[in-house]
Amino acid sequence: MRRNDWLMLWTLSLLWGGSFLFNELALAGLPVMTVVWGRVSLAAAILWVVMLARGTQFPAREIWPALVVMGLLNNAVPFTLFVLAQGQITGALASVLNAMTPIFTLLVAHFATSDEKLTVARTVGVALGFAGVLAMLADGGMQGTRWALIGCLGAALSYGLASVWGRRFRAAGLTPLATAYGQLMASTLLLTPVWLVADRPWSLHWPGWEPVLAVIALASLSSALAYLIFFRILAQAGATAVSLVTFLIPISAAGLGWLVLGERLEMRQLLGLALILAGLAVIDGRLLRRR
Repeated sequence: MRRNDWLMLWTLSLLWGGSFLFNELALAGLPVMTVVWGRVSLAAAILWVVMLARGTQFPAREIWPALVVMGLLNNAVPFTLFVLAQGQITGALASVLNAMTPIFTLLVAHFATSDEKLTVARTVGVALGFAGVLAMLADGGMQGTRWALIGCLGAALSYGLASVWGRRFRAAGLTPLATAYGQLMASTLLLTPVWLVADRPWSLHWPGWEPVLAVIALASLSSALAYLIFFRILAQAGATAVSLVTFLIPISAAGLGWLVLGERLEMRQLLGLALILAGLAVIDGRLLRRR
């Protein structure tokens, strides 16, 4: 990859890693569904403006049912689970479990597709990833946060399902930008009644500027801008190159959590992260081929 591609890749990792920090800042004054709904609705509005400015064709009516499923799997479910979990655990730890996404994607693809089966190397990588999860879940002192950790794993699994489901949009001729807009708009429509019932936004008090700005950052930086950079890297450097962001997100999230909130990963969590990253390295294969 060129230097510019690496710069965009690190920027993308900061934007997606920053979402865990923004979640924590937003939760200081806002309820869960308001944070999630604010993120997807504002991001959808931003991408709508971008599509109008670029003259990008909007999704056709017949593709919207598939976009609703994509919005559920790639936005509504994982965003909600991560925000719920971060009421009990740090963003740094949530980002470590988010790194399981490619491993779940492999498992889903193995059972749901005919052309992406597990190989020996991929099986070893999956085993290392789950060993990392077990290292973090095994300690009896984490009983109070175990459901939060399982929620993060559920979010990563949802992302994995979305990755396989999203293969259909390229075959349908839908541009990546239109797919991103469609899934965010669909998730906004799905989450609106849940948000109205759960949070009763008309009864909420003004939370102060910090949580509001955090939600704006989630939507504009960690969603809309991140998608634009993601698709730029995808076009210039390819899918294999952009997959490297998975290795960088936990580093960015942990660094931001330490810098802004003073968070630290425990030794057990660092061990789990090391095993997960080792699994991803085996799956990716480039490091082993170089050696």
